[in-house]
Amino acid sequence: MKKNSSTNSVAADSQATAPDSTSSNIDRRQFVKLAGAGALAFSIVPRFVLGGQGHVAPSDKITLAYVGCGTQGFREMLSMLAVPNIQIVAVCDPNKSAIGYRDWSPNGLKFEIRQAIGKPDWEPGGDNTIPGGRDNGKDIVDSYYANKRGSDNFKGVNAYEDYRELLEKEKDLDAVKIMTPDHLHGLFAIAALKRNKHVLMHKPVSNRLLEGKAVIELARSKPNLTTHLIPWDSNGSMDQVMEWINHGKIGKLKELHNWTNRPVWPQYPVLPPGNETIPEGLNWDIWLGPEADRPYSSEYTNMVFRGWYDFGGGSMADMGHYSLWTPFNALQLTSPEVVEPNLTHFVTMNGKVPSQVRNNFSFPMGCSVRFKYPANGNRPAMDVIWYDGGIRPAIPEELVANNEELPAEGMMFVGDKGKILCGFNVQNPRLFHKKNKPVSAPTKEINSYAESKMVDALTLFANNCKAGTQYPGSFPEAEALTEAVNLYAASLRTGHLLKYDAATRQVTNVQQANDYLKRNYRTGWDPATI
Repeated sequence: MKKNSSTNSVAADSQATAPDSTSSNIDRRQFVKLAGAGALAFSIVPRFVLGGQGHVAPSDKITLAYVGCGTQGFREMLSMLAVPNIQIVAVCDPNKSAIGYRDWSPNGLKFEIRQAIGKPDWEPGGDNTIPGGRDNGKDIVDSYYANKRGSDNFKGVNAYEDYRELLEKEKDLDAVKIMTPDHLHGLFAIAALKRNKHVLMHKPVSNRLLEGKAVIELARSKPNLTTHLIPWDSNGSMDQVMEWINHGKIGKLKELHNWTNRPVWPQYPVLPPGNETIPEGLNWDIWLGPEADRPYSSEYTNMVFRGWYDFGGGSMADMGHYSLWTPFNALQLTSPEVVEPNLTHFVTMNGKVPSQVRNNFSFPMGCSVRFKYPANGNRPAMDVIWYDGGIRPAIPEELVANNEELPAEGMMFVGDKGKILCGFNVQNPRLFHKKNKPVSAPTKEINSYAESKMVDALTLFANNCKAGTQYPGSFPEAEALTEAVNLYAASLRTGHLLKYDAATRQVTNVQQANDYLKRNYRTGWDPATI
């Protein structure tokens, strides 16, 4: 299902009349709430009447395996546990115990877990600092169901070290949620879809373009399996922006700029020494999965994996899914023809001589990447420019005149007659026209990830799984973004301008870049056999 196209399309002439309000006034969040309520009325209310307040019959529950028991995995697990028509029946992580985890605060997640499961004295064990690992995952699920959903008569969750074993043994599983490091997303999604499981997953679809395409094509071939990429639920509405663009308020659209304050994790200019001992309970071989064998380092794993080309997707894969998905849909962006990187470099001393490190293993400290998209329908050719690491566009003259600066994160649409400046994911747009005073749209609720109504989205996911239908945010709908974030990585890794042929999925001018669009699978991890 696509978003309403009456305002989210540039196919309309720039002088077109205002969109029909009956088709444009329901935003994404309203849609999620209404659709969720409608689905619940159909599938749950009859059993609610029979079973009492809050009861959901076992036949109406989606059985789900939760894959990835790290800190962010636990945060999202707590929301899922509160959804009555989802039953977590298995957890999976190659790390057994809460050893070696990192987080944004030393105790915040522990306190969230204590409150959610009703155990004020709960401790993670392990090194007794940050929660993590499948033992904690099992304990959290079992404790929540025992204390908050005791009437379910749940027998206890199964815990697995190896995702392959989980899929082999959990025959009656309906769905999986994938919360692993990026390099496992695509492979695990393929394995689940091949076994006819619904898939809920965090971004990106994959950190390799060809693998991501394989996931999307498999999902497209199985329309009765619900797939959903979580960042969709936090994307902002393009309605006001498209109304201004379609009415010619900024003239011919030329550029879309999007910038983030990421990375907010360490970026590594050199490879780790590789002399660390593997923590007790961690299966390093399974954590590596399809990637080449190498010595264990804590600088590859928890919280910091995203900065490595092998394991992560960089800042754009992290944050661009939250900001660019609805603009890509509304502007009908498909495949870029040219990708132009600008990136920082690192210099060290080689004895008494400065030497630049040749780095094709980790993302730079900061960059900008320009994507050149061809015209599509009535939308002219345009550029999308991504910025991270503290790099931002030049401050527009309209802001300079007002003594303003650009925020740390934001978005800007640039035309030949004006600009639209927004928050990072399109919230609170402001129109700047060369001949008129600035215009601000009415302030709306900021649709950030932290504020998104997770339970509503999870309920909608469960209801669509039961119906065998899709709802916005499916894997195929993320195809253009999947292409962009992986070309971003390949361009930074080569350090060269890339010319991309979408038909062949090949870079035509820098042969080395094609090596970074695919993955060389270790034995036992090829998607054909997993």
